[in-house]
Amino acid sequence: MSRRAFGTPGALGARIASVTSGPYAPPAPSRTLTAVSADGARLHVEEHGPQDAPPVVLSHGWTCSTAFWAAQIRELATDHRVIAYDQRGHGRSPASPACTTQALADDLEAVLAKTLTRGEKALIVGHSMGGMTVMAAAERPRLREHAAAVLLCSTGSSRLIAEARVVPLRAGSVRSWITGHILGSRAPLGPVTPVTKSILKYATMGAGSGPDRVEACARIVHACPRAVRHAWGAVLAALDLDHGIRRLHAPTAVLHGASDRLTPSVHAHALAAALPHCVGLTELTGVGHMTPIEAPELVTGRIRELVTTYVTGTGPGDTHEHGSIPAQIKEGA
Repeated sequence: MSRRAFGTPGALGARIASVTSGPYAPPAPSRTLTAVSADGARLHVEEHGPQDAPPVVLSHGWTCSTAFWAAQIRELATDHRVIAYDQRGHGRSPASPACTTQALADDLEAVLAKTLTRGEKALIVGHSMGGMTVMAAAERPRLREHAAAVLLCSTGSSRLIAEARVVPLRAGSVRSWITGHILGSRAPLGPVTPVTKSILKYATMGAGSGPDRVEACARIVHACPRAVRHAWGAVLAALDLDHGIRRLHAPTAVLHGASDRLTPSVHAHALAAALPHCVGLTELTGVGHMTPIEAPELVTGRIRELVTTYVTGTGPGDTHEHGSIPAQIKEGA
């Protein structure tokens, strides 16, 4: 399925927005690279931390950017090589005519080829559309070569519109129709104000999320060009990557917020059941869709566990094997 996104490279600097202080302010990268995808699309890539440290690749979600991972990057870069990139049309990556799941998979392969040496293993982390990117790339040679393990955060493989609970109506055609029109809207989000922050918090975050976390999310989301938001929203509305999740053979952990309205828990449980090698389902009580910002310590901790178990092999082994009782993390955001 193809969608078109429009934007001008000259506008990129004007749309890079994030908070400038605190744990959600993006740290300066050690190195900045450009990865070129199969169709020539250019992707902004950042590396943080020591070059000889175990690598972690971060793939952000719809309407976000590398700034979304600021808390994880700041903590992990002390002893990991953290690789983060902007999806096409997001952050510092120019918009592209091709908006498809195939393009997402192409882009991830391009980033892996640019940043990892032959046979080098990494933990691949995807949030929301970033998780869908990993599913789309499940059978790609580069992913199979480099993925020691995968962490899927707050994501789903299909039926996103049907299952979303952003609209407070009973499930059915009316709710799906309204949800589809909201997520695929071409309307500008406008400036970040108390009203727009309240709306964003209701739709994407848990009720207990603090003002600093809401502000950080709002700055990032509002910086996404509306044409890009619309184009990728249409792709997500028609998403069907059930085949991809069944072919993702790397050890894969699933993490989600129990209060997620965009990708509710039904998706996380479906992923855990379909994965060939699920190594745990972690539920964060009181947390919504923006898990890396809402619960940064818990998400970063899960990343560290997976790196020590599957990348460096220095951990005690993962105790959350598929078929066991899912890990229920009781701490809120």
